[in-house]
Amino acid sequence: HLWLVESGGGLVQSGGSLKLSCTASEFILDYYAIAWFRQAPGKEREEVPCISSDGGSMNYADSVKGRFTVSRDSAKNTVFLQMNGLEPEDTAVYSCAKSRFGQRLCEDAQFVTWGQGTQVTVAS
Repeated sequence: HLWLVESGGGLVQSGGSLKLSCTASEFILDYYAIAWFRQAPGKEREEVPCISSDGGSMNYADSVKGRFTVSRDSAKNTVFLQMNGLEPEDTAVYSCAKSRFGQRLCEDAQFVTWGQGTQVTVAS
């Protein structure tokens, strides 16, 4: 069973943009902090951005600040990751993850449920 489903990945040229989506069918994402992670072959998994349950607080890794924007749409029960100015170094599998129930802030979050991920490939 897929609790979280990512979509929107693909192949893009350097400098291009992609918008990833993270949706859930079995629970309401507004009750959870949600983070996007990425992992490239041979590299450690990196938390890219995190957004609090109410969308009022976002944390970004230094590597993506100013280029990536995380947001959420309650009506669609979806969290988005808008990625602009993509670089070959951004190539990775991107996965979203939700916190434990009641952990609404990124600072308090333990991410326990993950999607299968979507591949993002940036060509130079």
